[in-house]
Amino acid sequence: MIDAPALDPVAAVVPPVAPFIRDADSLATLVGSLLRAPRLALDTEFMRERTYLAELALLQLCDGGTPALVDPLAGLDLQPLMACLADPGRTKVLHAARQDLEVLLPLTGQPLAPVLDTQVAAALAGHAPQVGYGELVFKELGVALEKGQARTDWLRRPLSLAQSTYAADDVRYLLPLAGRLLARLGELGRLGWLAEETAALADPRLYTVDPATAWQRLKGIEACPPREQARLQALAAWRESRALRRNLPRSWVLADDLLREIGRRAPANLDALRALQLLQERTLDKLGDEIMAALAVGEAAAIDGLVQRLDTRPSATEKAMAARLSNTLKTVGAAYQLAPELLATQRELRVLARAAVGPEATPGQEPAGLPCLRGWRRAVVGERLLASRAEIFS
Repeated sequence: MIDAPALDPVAAVVPPVAPFIRDADSLATLVGSLLRAPRLALDTEFMRERTYLAELALLQLCDGGTPALVDPLAGLDLQPLMACLADPGRTKVLHAARQDLEVLLPLTGQPLAPVLDTQVAAALAGHAPQVGYGELVFKELGVALEKGQARTDWLRRPLSLAQSTYAADDVRYLLPLAGRLLARLGELGRLGWLAEETAALADPRLYTVDPATAWQRLKGIEACPPREQARLQALAAWRESRALRRNLPRSWVLADDLLREIGRRAPANLDALRALQLLQERTLDKLGDEIMAALAVGEAAAIDGLVQRLDTRPSATEKAMAARLSNTLKTVGAAYQLAPELLATQRELRVLARAAVGPEATPGQEPAGLPCLRGWRRAVVGERLLASRAEIFS
């Protein structure tokens, strides 16, 4: 655990008010300042409670001085600012960057790069993998941030002073925070790890909506029988397409629990769907035919290529192997002072165990696609897991 530093008296000083930029001249002045900075702090506020696509509501930026708030609702031409952000010679510093990059993608045309994600950097330095920005600022910089505006409707205007200050604080401390984390990772020899992790954020496929893969969001689908998986896959693809087309939250189209129950019970026709009494009559009138069409697609689909089913009751040998791998993972995590789940997930361990001693095991087989067997993770923990797995056969 990384201890919090002693509180700095400077933290008690009221920071300057961030300018709220809503006119072209102020935006041009800001862009001119940002163009001179090699590293920028960036954050966004957005809303997506009532839509499928996030609505950008505020842009916060800082080049090391006073943060600035840019209002994307003011009708400004944001392309000069986006060009500045897209410049590959300028590092963008964000915390938990993926959603912000996704929200900005319609304006930038491609994911911003290079990016330094302080949440990722913090995890590699020994903090919890999903450490929050406020907690990290306190632990690293000794500054306690206000938390009262987290549920703000950022699309409403005007913003209060408290809301503006909260938004500005989201970038005010990012650059000094990044500096501390980079220094620590440099001492630990882990800067290459960070580069590998953040480079993945530049892959456009990370932000592409593909209804065909929407089923992957359904928890526990690997425990379902193959034919049920096929129906759930088709239903999830239909729901994703409709939600995207109508720009509605997917749960507003069909909630997860209803989708799963329909996929499990597989009504043969509209009357059978009605007899389940899962949907209101008006929903049936609007969506019933589409749901039945999606079920028909699932029933007709080949089941090859769906997620491999992991039996909910693995054999005693598999359990023993997974436990052995889990102990190895904990040992490696402790040696590097890293959370074990940052190195490998329990599901990855189960896949490794099944590949070694499961019903269709092949000696020495390495399952494809496991993050713990790629890049820096393979060098740190993957080879150890494979060696631990092999020892049982030696």
